[in-house]
Amino acid sequence: MRVLVTGGAGFIGSHFVRRLAGAGHEVVVLDKLTYSGNLANLEGVPHRFVQGDIADPAAVAEAGDGVNALVNFAAETHVDRSILEAGDFIRTDVFGTHVLLEWARTSGARFVQVSTDEVYGDVPPGEASREEDPLWPSSPYAASKAGGDFQVLAYVRTYGVNASITRGSNTYGPNQYPEKLVPLFVTNALDGEPLPLYGDGRQTRDWLHVEDHCAAIDLVLREGGAGEIYNVGGGEEVENGEITRRILELTGRDKSLVQHVADRPGHDRRYSLDSSKLRGLGWEPRRALGEGLTETVAWYREHRDWWEPIKSGDYKAYYERQYAERLT
Repeated sequence: MRVLVTGGAGFIGSHFVRRLAGAGHEVVVLDKLTYSGNLANLEGVPHRFVQGDIADPAAVAEAGDGVNALVNFAAETHVDRSILEAGDFIRTDVFGTHVLLEWARTSGARFVQVSTDEVYGDVPPGEASREEDPLWPSSPYAASKAGGDFQVLAYVRTYGVNASITRGSNTYGPNQYPEKLVPLFVTNALDGEPLPLYGDGRQTRDWLHVEDHCAAIDLVLREGGAGEIYNVGGGEEVENGEITRRILELTGRDKSLVQHVADRPGHDRRYSLDSSKLRGLGWEPRRALGEGLTETVAWYREHRDWWEPIKSGDYKAYYERQYAERLT
């Protein structure tokens, strides 16, 4: 199989490229190489690389020449950035998805849209989101991903595009750009810098290792049904404050680094996924949070050469804009 992976130089996308290439598939990567795209994530992995924007039909056509499947990881993904600048999220996550679907419609390629549990919005205690639940996105990011999902479903019904959707829970692991909670707190802790914990830290997330997430997407690519949605949850719900405590323990730091800061606007309290539909295809997470987080912290400790250059320049400007007043 020859697969086009959009956003393949990013966090989850690059792990997926490694998985496909390791299984002997031909892989083409289309990536705009914005701030979180990093060619170092693909070192040593056989692939053809095309630098371009999924919102550019010409770039999509060039990258898609001769492929028979497309997996779309390309997206603006960070909630905090969507609150600061929502326009880029609409352009990439909504219009970019439209461009990819138009290409899939004319080429006949298999299409998998990689989405997020955030489209369901805040989930009350004791409940779990199912694929047929209504979408109630709280942030511009979540709303842009929901918009992309609706387009996928419309293209399946209207044009017969062979497309499926996966909705993953909070994903962590090596090579994650250090703006998300785990890599941000791990790298800050290693440097003895403050850990800016939003609000009371009681927000609950369902944690999923990146390798388990990629295994689920791979299964849906091969066996998922057209027009079907598959939740991908790690099955380990842990509060952000507890994740922070574990990171401190694994990095040998104490709780004095934790600074509770003003919460983000519209911050969802809890996400939870019912993944029984996907488990029915034979998938289950294999990496427990305790093991996965330990390995992830060790990776960041051993790969300063990967993340230290990132945490300067544009990243530093964003970090100061996001946290400077909160940390005073």
